[in-house]
Amino acid sequence: MSSPKTLQPKLSLSDLYDSNVVYSSRPSYLANPWLEAEEHQSNFLTARELIIANQLPVIVHKASVTDKIQQLFEMIGKDMPENIYSFEDRQTYERLLKDIAHTQNKKIYFQYIHEESVVNKKHYALDKDIFVALNNKSRIPEWTNFKQLPKREIVKMEEFETKIKEWDFPFVLKPGDELPTAGGYGVMICYNNTDLAKAKARIKKAEDATQTMIIEQMIEAVANYCVQFAYSEQRGIQYIGTSEQLTDKYGHYNGNHNSIDVPEKVIQAGREIMEIGVSKGYFGVAGFDLLLDKNGDIFAIDLNFRQNGSTSMLLLEPLLTQGFHKFYSYIAPCDNTHFFNTIKKYVARGVLLPLSYYDGDWYKDDDVKSRFGCIWHAENQAEVEKLERQFLKELNANNK
Repeated sequence: MSSPKTLQPKLSLSDLYDSNVVYSSRPSYLANPWLEAEEHQSNFLTARELIIANQLPVIVHKASVTDKIQQLFEMIGKDMPENIYSFEDRQTYERLLKDIAHTQNKKIYFQYIHEESVVNKKHYALDKDIFVALNNKSRIPEWTNFKQLPKREIVKMEEFETKIKEWDFPFVLKPGDELPTAGGYGVMICYNNTDLAKAKARIKKAEDATQTMIIEQMIEAVANYCVQFAYSEQRGIQYIGTSEQLTDKYGHYNGNHNSIDVPEKVIQAGREIMEIGVSKGYFGVAGFDLLLDKNGDIFAIDLNFRQNGSTSMLLLEPLLTQGFHKFYSYIAPCDNTHFFNTIKKYVARGVLLPLSYYDGDWYKDDDVKSRFGCIWHAENQAEVEKLERQFLKELNANNK
């Protein structure tokens, strides 16, 4: 691996946004039945882009900017970012947003929409209506120019029970509105009646917040790509890379790894989607989930006009060992001290690049498990898998 002290990312977030913009990647505290809003996970997400932010100010939970992440950044020759706004809880987070918007007169670039009572849409750096429209799963056909689509049907909630009887297993269910989802949590893959019963129970709980559901053909994919682009007026549209998504049979997210030999037609399909988004007023980073089946056909199953989990991995490629890269995050299965010390060991070996560390010990009166976001990097997949097995074995050895 070349020295990160001299190498730089392909681009940083401050290359894309005006100096008057502050970034927040935290989901709103408002309850959302389609986004698993576990508080510590939501707080952990706030620091995921720290290392690629550069001069862009970022809103981060205080547990993610303790001396622990500073130590890890120092180990890879990176300085702790200085442009940080910090908060502790819902009250301080929402108060901070209002101060940034009203007192400092800055714009906020949100990863997830927030309710108007907290921040009026006029304070969004990216027009909120555009942001909502582009991330509405029901409108995917518009943003793909009605191409590369699985068979799908959008039904009203009151019609769902009747319409679903017309579909044969397997199929996919998704909310058909503007509520954000992440990590596959809002996706329900049904292989049988047991799966459908579970999905119906979730849909029942969400019926007050969701007006429509999407029933979609399940694609038997040979590759699950997240094709990513960035756009600013100064730079134009820039392809930043493609990762392959790791999911289980039910679509739950398990990380990403880099993908080198991506078919050109997949990249071009993503570029066309990005061009449509930009024509509507979008700017920033976007990633599109495109499946490739055994016949070589492309299917657009999700369009994320926002940063994605693997965005940092793609942008930081120049800092990584040439070969195989895997983005993932971990929750301490042991005591927090052993967790951190084991992480340091692998960072020191030059095979683990730290992105974020949520310090459970920041909470003095509560037993909170630490969390760690990172990139494994080595010459090949077998080596990364071997390293990760060793890492997990060492962590769990202390948990007996």
